[in-house]
Amino acid sequence: MIRISTIFIAICMVLVAASLGLVLYSVAGISGTESAIVALTALTFLILYNAVSMRLRDRSDVGGQIADLSRGTADLARQVAEFGRRLAAVEGRIASSNSTNSDRIQSVVGEINELGGLVRQLAATVSAHEDLLADGTSAPVPAPLAKPELEGPIDLIAMPDERPVAPRPPLPAAPRPAPAPMVHAAAGARNQTQMLATLRNAIDENRIDIFLQPMVTLPQRKVRFYEAVTRVRDEREQLIAAEEFISLAEASGLIGRIDNMVMLRCVQVLRRLMVRNKDVGVFCNVAASTLGNSTTFAQCLDFLEANRALAPSLVLEFKQSTFRGLGPAETENLAALAQRGFRFSIDHVTDLRIEPRELADRGVRFIKVPASLLLDPRQASTSDIHPSDLSDLLGRFGIDLIAERIEGERAVVDLLDYDVRFGQGFLFAPPRPLRPEGASATAGAAPNQAQDIQGSNGSGTPSPGATSAAPPSPRITGNAALARRV
Repeated sequence: MIRISTIFIAICMVLVAASLGLVLYSVAGISGTESAIVALTALTFLILYNAVSMRLRDRSDVGGQIADLSRGTADLARQVAEFGRRLAAVEGRIASSNSTNSDRIQSVVGEINELGGLVRQLAATVSAHEDLLADGTSAPVPAPLAKPELEGPIDLIAMPDERPVAPRPPLPAAPRPAPAPMVHAAAGARNQTQMLATLRNAIDENRIDIFLQPMVTLPQRKVRFYEAVTRVRDEREQLIAAEEFISLAEASGLIGRIDNMVMLRCVQVLRRLMVRNKDVGVFCNVAASTLGNSTTFAQCLDFLEANRALAPSLVLEFKQSTFRGLGPAETENLAALAQRGFRFSIDHVTDLRIEPRELADRGVRFIKVPASLLLDPRQASTSDIHPSDLSDLLGRFGIDLIAERIEGERAVVDLLDYDVRFGQGFLFAPPRPLRPEGASATAGAAPNQAQDIQGSNGSGTPSPGATSAAPPSPRITGNAALARRV
């Protein structure tokens, strides 16, 4: 429909052209035909000018509308992207919540089953006492359950990886008897020169024995990991505690050779463990000096590259002080290990000032904290997070918390309130020697091996009253990880 403004403009143009022709006819004395031609020419010019100006104005209006439409489309796209991101975040929270709820349900079911067993035992005991009171006779008290055997060596072929570990009472605090003739009583009297010579001979003659200490799930107490612990024997087959030679080995540069042999032994042990259970893992300690020494680390990296298939099950363990003091070379070497799929663990934790995001970015998947540190009420005021919330915080970044040095059932009950999923300590099992490959699974341990295990202290090193272990097979025992850095 033609707008009124257009009709008004057309009338005005006709009037202007007619007025121009009339003025030329009456004033200039031009003939009527010439005046009409001039008027038509003027009208045509006015019509063309109006058409061009309207086209330019319409083009400008259309351009503005297109720009507005583009801006609206871009804004709509941003809103759709924001809604998509929020939807993905909600789905992630739902999936994480479902996984967490499933784990908690499984944990609660395990606790209920364990409580059910305890209630049944209590009912049986009460029933027996009631029978005794009813009869009025004193029957002999049933003998307590036999203490689980601790001195037997670990048999990797018949390894009870999936069976719950029976609760073990804490080691008695009674004073130990006088050392036997084979006890390494003069270890403290060794000077550095003798100790260095002994350590060199032990490395050259393959007298570094490997022991394994299990890490169990809580509260089910199923074995899921093992930590490699070392025992060094001197020329007289006497054990040397770890704290006596670790610092000397680092200062003399022997720790690199030890760590190289550590990884070889841990890989051999891991291959034998995985024959029966594919989900088992081995924690292998690595010294800070090995990580910073380019030559030694290159040898370790070549060996680990050749065994890259075992990366999900071989966990490399470092001290907390090592991670806090990483230099450029150590950081680069650590990244090289993480790129090859190896996971890391942190032990010797002295405080709970932990940055889980930074540790997760570097490949840390486990943190081992002493149970006494987690249960210390003073940590709530000195750390950035309450110890009861530490497990959940680490779990958000894919890091599992392991409570170590557990020595009593009361500590286990308190740790379950903290949602700790893994535990390690003498309550479950001490470090035990490996059974030589090919040995009978029913063969008893040598007496000196039994004494060595019972004489171990809570740090995984032999106590002054411990005797030396019989030399295991060179293929299994030998140079192993310094699993318990003192």
